[in-house]
Amino acid sequence: MSGSAAWRWLRDQRYALPRRAGAWLPAPGPGDAAALRTHLDRRGLAATVSYFQAESDSPDAIVAACRAVMQRMGPGAAPARLSVKAPPLGFCAARLRTLAETAAAADMRLMFDAHAPADADATLAAVEALLPDFSGTGCVLPARWRRSLSDADQWRDTSAPIRVVKGEWRDLDADPEDIDAAFLALVSRLAGRAAPVAVATHKPALAERALDILIAAGTPCELEQLRGLPRRRTMTAARQRGVPVRVYIPFGPDWWPYAIDKALARPHLPLWMLRDALGLRDRAKQMGRPG
Repeated sequence: MSGSAAWRWLRDQRYALPRRAGAWLPAPGPGDAAALRTHLDRRGLAATVSYFQAESDSPDAIVAACRAVMQRMGPGAAPARLSVKAPPLGFCAARLRTLAETAAAADMRLMFDAHAPADADATLAAVEALLPDFSGTGCVLPARWRRSLSDADQWRDTSAPIRVVKGEWRDLDADPEDIDAAFLALVSRLAGRAAPVAVATHKPALAERALDILIAAGTPCELEQLRGLPRRRTMTAARQRGVPVRVYIPFGPDWWPYAIDKALARPHLPLWMLRDALGLRDRAKQMGRPG
């Protein structure tokens, strides 16, 4: 086998591994997500649940799984959220309204995840269609998209909660040179609104700066964290500021393949988790840069 052929084989094995390994692991189901939400509630943490569907799942199967987890959830100190992935549902208004009605009955709210830039207009339109009848329906704005600043202007004075994320999908033209700076610029654009803003980052210094901007402007805010990633230092920063914390709980058949793929793409993750467990400060913050 030539060197280039060996490299292609190794590359193919790396990208096939998450799906193969995920098939061996038990997929967390609606009951697991609901039980974890109860556990978090006892610790004073809010929850967002999100279904990671299988490639073979039909839109109706996705709706059924989402309804199942909401129907299993009891009341909590803070309303839980269901993070909706609208593209696999075909942006179907009837299916989305069914989820909104189930959420309302369970004292939950819908939060629409961001997907590829090409899906952004349809996703925001789906939120806008539900918002008048289902207060608290929210959306996600990715900091790496240039369009998000204008989207923030459009949504600034609405009642929709907004979650600010770095974003997984690249900007259609090119990513900003400094995504942390873009994150803070987007947060600053939303500062001063009456509806809440969630800061979704696991970088302690970036979380601190973003929360400080929102607090100074009198904007209700929270820190949102993905379950499984280090969050000790970011949660400490939120609690020092009196800011609530929400944990994003994935469940469903595609969660393990997704998580394994992300772990393989982050070889620094074990060191990151160790630093977080020990409470070590970021070198970037020590030097005065966003962490």
